[in-house]
Amino acid sequence: MLEEAKQPFFQMSGVSKSYGGAVALDHAELTVRRARIHAILGENGAGKSTLLKVMSGVVQPDEGTMHFDGREVSFASPAEANAAGIVCVYQELSLIPDLSVADNIFASNPPRRFGMIDRRTQRRQAEEALARAGAADINPLAKVRDLPLSRQQMVELAKGLAHAPRILILDEATSALTAADVARVIEVLKRLREEGLALLFISHRMHEVKALADECTVYRNGRHVMSFEAGTRSDNEVVEMMIGRKYQHAFPAKPAPKPAANPADDHRAAPALACRDLTWSDTLQGISFSLQPGEILGLGGLDGQGQRELLLALFGVLRGCAGEIEIDGKAVSIGSPMAARANGIGMALIPEDRKTEGLMLPMSVRENLSFAALDRMSSVGVIDRDRQQSLVDRAVELLAIKSFGLDAPVGSLSGGNQQKVVIAKWLIRQPRILLLSDPTRGIDVGTKQELYQLLRRLADEGAAVLFYSTDYDELIGCCDRVLVLYEGRIKKELAGPAITEQNLIASALDLPVGQISPSTGVAP
Repeated sequence: MLEEAKQPFFQMSGVSKSYGGAVALDHAELTVRRARIHAILGENGAGKSTLLKVMSGVVQPDEGTMHFDGREVSFASPAEANAAGIVCVYQELSLIPDLSVADNIFASNPPRRFGMIDRRTQRRQAEEALARAGAADINPLAKVRDLPLSRQQMVELAKGLAHAPRILILDEATSALTAADVARVIEVLKRLREEGLALLFISHRMHEVKALADECTVYRNGRHVMSFEAGTRSDNEVVEMMIGRKYQHAFPAKPAPKPAANPADDHRAAPALACRDLTWSDTLQGISFSLQPGEILGLGGLDGQGQRELLLALFGVLRGCAGEIEIDGKAVSIGSPMAARANGIGMALIPEDRKTEGLMLPMSVRENLSFAALDRMSSVGVIDRDRQQSLVDRAVELLAIKSFGLDAPVGSLSGGNQQKVVIAKWLIRQPRILLLSDPTRGIDVGTKQELYQLLRRLADEGAAVLFYSTDYDELIGCCDRVLVLYEGRIKKELAGPAITEQNLIASALDLPVGQISPSTGVAP
């Protein structure tokens, strides 16, 4: 096995791919070996996903060659690549919500008996695939739509493993997972490596790369920059290769704490947003908090403690909510997203899943940027094209959105640029209250830094920001205060120097602050 690991198992040479006048890959190179985990690194738009799509038969290269297990290959479709043993698990789910987990895992090739689907065998094989993916707790007969996003992603991984891959590609496949699921996947991938699989792994989470990778390859602007053994380059060196400039990981400076306002002073003392005993089903239990103009308020805690439901309730998505919501000190009823975004409230929501909740992927960049603000671009029901162009151009410039043109499908953009479109379409409305649900999921370090700067600038201009993140560093670096949720309740409010990783973890586990060891990260 050691000798095999030294020999190239898959090689890509001089591969180029262009979309119109935009170059996605420029003579790209890649060498993959058996029994190794190979991390593919680069900014969004660096060509990583296009590289993997060429490798897995999703798109055809304009030039270049591929060799797999000693012979030259080209794949006209993903089915051909799968048959050869190259399987890709994407960040974007390919599951059918109304089918069962087992039906999804074997959607393309179910086990058959006498020409009919063999349900008993399918269920058994689905259980085996789920167990191999570290998700044996998922019921293969459950409907996919009834699973949270993180569990759906585990089903996607099981679906990939059910194809018996020789090379398994994971394209940001951990970005939607909880910390517990990520830990399971890391162990699964290590076990697959020991079984002799070659694994390609794209992640913007450097700690995952450190935990898994044997080898790393960096791409920038569609070109191969460098391949190296994992651990031989510092984080800063790797990031500088990715972005092509010196990098210092720094969050924008936070403003000095403001003295408590006296409500009798003037109307500006009223919070931009306040909740009183907000309750929904068993998920939200008496949530009360206030958010001031110019403040970034974080939502922390383990995934699935009601953070996303809180944002949806505030934005008028959930039905049957009890409690009170106040805007600028006045009680309001927000019965729909349309009511939430109305001028008197001025709220915007950046959803967790940009692909299904934030964008119309087949439609153009221009159309997606326009959806949330059509009323501001129209006169007597007719779109003012000059006004639309002016607002769209301003949004593209503000967020430095890179695309193949405003008329290109938004689905053709990189993940980071798609996320910028989701944010930009709401900024056109100039919201006063901005709700964000894990907005940096699956985007690169450079784009993350741009987003951090943008959030602080919006807050400095008077916007109130409610920011849910599963990344402790973001909560620590971006937020003025953090509310930690546990089982649908606010368990702890942290502010200023008290916003530390140890305090966030302790509060998330419903432990007293100070009972997590800084050195080990676990309770004594």
